Amino acid sequence: MTVRLRVLDDGAWISVNDHREVSVSELWRVEATDFCSCDLVDFVVENFQTVGVNGQTIEVIVYGQCIACGATGETEWLPVGRVIDGEFAVFDESTVRRTRESRKPETNSG
Repeated sequence: MTVRLRVLDDGAWISVNDHREVSVSELWRVEATDFCSCDLVDFVVENFQTVGVNGQTIEVIVYGQCIACGATGETEWLPVGRVIDGEFAVFDESTVRRTRESRKPETNSG
């Protein structure tokens, strides 16, 4: 089954099958030692850079800021949800997200 993924509105939304599913301005808990020196990053999502799929997991690269130390920049790939039986299920906002450097998702071109 094909799933259509897009970044919409200049990086404000992730669209899955033409439905806006994930938006900026959310606060995510992120384990990303390469982003800043905080043990667990309290990350404010400011802009989605790209979206891809890794198996059933939808992943994104985002630009944002750690609210604890003020560091800003792009993350490595972060999971935002899964596609199960053709339906998108977003991960709970309280979930600790871990970056993935080694497994690059497939991305849409266009």
